[in-house]
Amino acid sequence: MRLRHIKNADQDIKKSKYYVDDPESYKGSFNKLFNNKKPIHLEIGMGKGNFIIEMAKRFPDINFIGLEKFDSVLVKAVEKLESIELDNLKLIWYDAATIDNLFDKEIDTLYLNFSDPWPKKRHAKRRLTHESFLEKYDKIFKNTNNIIMKTDNRKLFEYSVKSFTDYGYKIEDISLDLHSDEVDIVETEYEKKFTKKGNVIYKVNVNK
Repeated sequence: MRLRHIKNADQDIKKSKYYVDDPESYKGSFNKLFNNKKPIHLEIGMGKGNFIIEMAKRFPDINFIGLEKFDSVLVKAVEKLESIELDNLKLIWYDAATIDNLFDKEIDTLYLNFSDPWPKKRHAKRRLTHESFLEKYDKIFKNTNNIIMKTDNRKLFEYSVKSFTDYGYKIEDISLDLHSDEVDIVETEYEKKFTKKGNVIYKVNVNK
């Protein structure tokens, strides 16, 4: 999907009180950024922010970090936050390909919501659930590795479940039709759109 360029998106993002400038300088000390020792939950590919903002509202005793690669998407989350006060949320404009340069043993839970499936076999290493990414995640988790993934892409879901288990993760919870199995779900923008179309949403929670 081609992203529409938004003029001055980078400048608007950097003006936000939620934006973390020079995030790599906080490696190993993100708790100091929040000024507390609460658990830190990270979403990679936060998009326009629906999920991470709502999670921060619902769970004030958890610190949340939303990471997004594209400024034209991240700026939409910044706009939503203009009139919202949350002291447990930070936004990072960053490419997850070097996520291990950003955190050091300080993340408690990682959310992978509707990640790019990269369907072509030659692009498998770009999938956020590929073994090469799982190796990077080993370096960012504080204690137990806990990953929660949602997608509407069946092939990515099947690939990811196998990737997780091959790497030593145990499945704590799994759903082949999330919106039939659970209620009061915190949705992403994509999730709302897909469920309206009747798409099935898959979810898996793994740890090791």
